[in-house]
Amino acid sequence: MFFLSSTRFDTTIRILRYATWPYQMIFVYTFALWLLLPYIFLRLLWRARKQPEYLRHIPERFGFYSIRSDKPVIWLHAVSVGETRAAQSLVTRLQASYPHHQILLTHTTPTGRAASEQLYGDDVLRVYLPYDYPFAMNSFLRRFHPQIGLLMETEIWFNLIRACHMSSTPLLLLNARLSEKSARGYARVARLTRNALCKLSSVAAQTTDDAARLTSLGAKNVSIMGNLKFDIEPPLSMLKLGQQLREQFGATRKVLLAASTREGEESLLLDEMQNIQNPDFLLVIVPRHPQRFAAVENLLRQRGITFQLRSGIGLASKPYSGPQNRAVPPEVQVVLGDSMGEMFAYYAASDLAFIGGSLQPYGGQNLIEACAVGTPVLVGPHMYNFAEATRLAVLAGAAIQIQDANELVKQAERLFHNSVALLNMHHQSTDFVVSNRGATEKSLALIQAIIHPGF
Repeated sequence: MFFLSSTRFDTTIRILRYATWPYQMIFVYTFALWLLLPYIFLRLLWRARKQPEYLRHIPERFGFYSIRSDKPVIWLHAVSVGETRAAQSLVTRLQASYPHHQILLTHTTPTGRAASEQLYGDDVLRVYLPYDYPFAMNSFLRRFHPQIGLLMETEIWFNLIRACHMSSTPLLLLNARLSEKSARGYARVARLTRNALCKLSSVAAQTTDDAARLTSLGAKNVSIMGNLKFDIEPPLSMLKLGQQLREQFGATRKVLLAASTREGEESLLLDEMQNIQNPDFLLVIVPRHPQRFAAVENLLRQRGITFQLRSGIGLASKPYSGPQNRAVPPEVQVVLGDSMGEMFAYYAASDLAFIGGSLQPYGGQNLIEACAVGTPVLVGPHMYNFAEATRLAVLAGAAIQIQDANELVKQAERLFHNSVALLNMHHQSTDFVVSNRGATEKSLALIQAIIHPGF
C-alpha cells in the first residue's frame, strides 16, 4: 500500500483535520481514498515501466482472489523484501508449531512476493493484500477467514483494522517500529489513529522508544519483543554461494560491499573511490531496487569505470570485455550485483559492508544480516528507520557510523590496513547478533495466547 506516504499522506491528513470524531474521520479517510482511485492505475502503469510485475495480479489488490484454503489460516502481512526476510524465523516456527494450519503471506510489492517465493516456495499461500478500501478488505477476510492476522513493523491501515475488528479477527502488530517522524504524522490525526490502535489485540514493539510512541498514540497491550531480524539464520546455500563469489572476487582483494544502495549514493561512492590507490581494492555495488540495475550500469559506463556484472548479462565497460560471472580480473574496479535474493552471499563474500540508504536521507536498511555472517558494517548518518539496531551495533563494536562518503572510504582504507581491527569487528558482529536474539519466541507466545487461550 502506498496511500499514507509522502505527499499523499500529507494531503490525506489535511482532509482528515476537518473531521472531528473517529467515525467521521474514517468516512473522510475512505472518501479520500476513492478520490485517489484513478491515481492507483496510473501509478501501477508508471511502476510497470521498470517492473512489469506490477501489472500482474491486479484483481488481488482489490480483494478478488482465485485461491482459497481448506485449512485454518494464519495470515502474516509482510510488505516487501525486508519484512519478508525478517519474518523467516517466525514463519518457520509457525509451520512447525501449527502443521494443520495454512500460512498465508500477503505482500504489497512484487519484490516482496518474489522473496516469498524464493524463501518458502509452495509451502505457503501468497497474495497481495488489497488497498485499504472497506469492500476490498471485507472481501479478503471473507475469502480466507484467517484465525489470526499478523502485521509486520508499521502497517497501520485504518479500514483494515476496522474490518478485522468487525469480523472478530484478532490482529497483532509484531516487530513494531515507529519513527519520531511517522509518530508525528499519525499524531496529526490522533483520534483516528487511537481508534485504530486500540482495536489491535496486541502490539509487540522492537524497542522501548517504539513502545512509548505507539502507547502515546493509543495502542493497548504493548510489550517489547526485540527485533525479529536478529533471529534470522543465514541459509547454508547462501553461505556456500558466498564462498564461490569470494573466489571470483579474489581471495587477496579487499572487498567493500555497498549493499542496498539508493539513488544518488552510487555517485558519491564512485567520486571518493577515485582517491583509493590500492590496486587490490574492489567495490561491489548491489542496488536496493532491481529497477535501478540498468541505471547504475549506465552510470559506470559513463564514468569509464571497468566493471563486471554478477548476472553475466551484457558487456563490461572498457577496457575489460572478458566473460561475465567468472573470476574478476585485477583491472576490474567494480562488480555490479544485478541479482535478487543473494544479499547474504554478498555479505559473506565481503570484508566490509556499507549499508545503503544511509548516506542520503532514506532511513537506512537492515544491518543485522551483514552482522549475522560476521561482516563488519559502516553506516551513514541517516539510519532513523533502524536507529536502535544501529545504536546497539555501534556500541557493540560491530559497526562504525560515518558522516559522508569521504569518511566512509577513509574508514574502509583504515580497516583494510589493520587486519587485527577488522578481525575484532568480525567477532563483535556475530556476538552482537547472538546476544539480541529471542524475538521469535516472544512472538509465538503472543500468537499461542490467542489461538490456544489458557494453553
